[in-house]
Amino acid sequence: MAATAVDADVIVVGAGPTGLMLAGELCLGGANVVVVERLTEPTGQSRGLGFTARAMEVFDARGLLPGFGQGESVETSPMGHFGGSVFDYTVLPDAHFGARGIPQSVTERVLEDWAADRGADIRRGWEFVTLDDDCLTGDSVHLTVRDPQGVQQHLHAHWLVGCDGGSSRVRAAAGFAFPGRDATRGMYLADVSGVELRHRPLGERTANGMVMAAPLSEGVDRIIVCPDGTPAHERERTVSFDEVAQAWQHITGEDISGGTADWVSSFTDATRQASQYRRGRVFLAGDAAHIHLPAGGQGLSAGVQDAFNLGWKLAAVIRGDHGPELLDTYHEERHAAGRRLLMNTQAQGTVYLGGAESAPLRELFGELIRHDAVKRHLAGMVSHVDIRYDLGEDDAHPLTGRRMPPRQFTSGDGPVSVAQLLRSGRALLLDLADDAHVRREAREWHGRVLVATVTAADADGIAAGATAVLVRPDGYVAWAGSPADADLKGLRAALERWLGPAGSPAQAGRTAA
Repeated sequence: MAATAVDADVIVVGAGPTGLMLAGELCLGGANVVVVERLTEPTGQSRGLGFTARAMEVFDARGLLPGFGQGESVETSPMGHFGGSVFDYTVLPDAHFGARGIPQSVTERVLEDWAADRGADIRRGWEFVTLDDDCLTGDSVHLTVRDPQGVQQHLHAHWLVGCDGGSSRVRAAAGFAFPGRDATRGMYLADVSGVELRHRPLGERTANGMVMAAPLSEGVDRIIVCPDGTPAHERERTVSFDEVAQAWQHITGEDISGGTADWVSSFTDATRQASQYRRGRVFLAGDAAHIHLPAGGQGLSAGVQDAFNLGWKLAAVIRGDHGPELLDTYHEERHAAGRRLLMNTQAQGTVYLGGAESAPLRELFGELIRHDAVKRHLAGMVSHVDIRYDLGEDDAHPLTGRRMPPRQFTSGDGPVSVAQLLRSGRALLLDLADDAHVRREAREWHGRVLVATVTAADADGIAAGATAVLVRPDGYVAWAGSPADADLKGLRAALERWLGPAGSPAQAGRTAA
């Protein structure tokens, strides 16, 4: 039987930060991508107001930071909190609370421009309806969508990725289980003007709940209102500003009812994670794969990292460089990262939002946070720079599975950073000792790995004693060592594991199962 003609290699459902990041990554890797988005235009609303340190590194690795309007030096804050306990993140090298004051609408604009410039076909006003039953077993995915005129259309692709949020239709249609904890409380968010507010950027608790307030733009403040005892409600329940103002007054005693809200929204502390991130030819990423309390603004950043992990792998399979077994590592790596994300946000919610019963926990956290070892642990967790993927190597180098630290090197062309060397979307082999043996080992993967002979002022500090480091396209170290390490057999094995068989022709298998 002839293979079904397809409209794209990959169809991405959802044009939020996760879907747009994934579309750009796939196009960078040579895939044909269609993005379908239910909304006819961006809302302009911004639940998120920045991103974590690791998400900044991801954007830097694709040259996107200048697009946020602040050049290479996007504003960051050294001060952050964990569950309301404030501390200085700079106890950990490269860690900070992340980029501040960047509305999600700006992040989406930057990512949409980037994806479109690389060839992504972004179709707004196209609504996902359903999937055909053979999406898990056939050689392609068949879906029904509704176009902007309300007419049902049928689209076909080799792969489908649901990036369509916490109420994901793709997740439901493909039969993914989504276990977890139901919501226990409702909370509110609003952007308010026309009223003077005392700023509470890291939150303030009273006997009746917790509130946050921070300037968003000239004359506009972002407020978050978390009343104690508020019953759980549906995640996207419509609320009025009157309701938000009443809750604010109940907690603070302040009357803000004379102000005006640009927009209001509600959210909950529901916590769920898909049991699988892949079923056959269907993947989930971002909120479609995991929902949680938005503690520390980690959700957008986690979704971007999901996309960064999946994009290069799926593109490699589409090109024919690698077999489909590479795609199993997406679930293995990102499900574990998502599980830890849910743990830390639940812990923060218990400490931060609990009533009198959580007072002892808040006191204990206040004591623990004074210790530098605790600060380093929590800073790494919430900034996402401490992620270490389990690559299954018991005696691996300490860098293996971790992201390559964002350091400057010296090359024959002058100073260069890890992020700059990753911008092509290829893997990176750092030759720190000008070793011809290292460079020769990578020749058979020409075009899939960039070999860079560089030096560093503190090579031991950067590479922990290694003289060569193989970095995956997503910035994580696949191998590190020296020519004495079993005659570089470990390097060759890592090249084959992550980049595919030596010499395999690109584009040979665009319909790989």
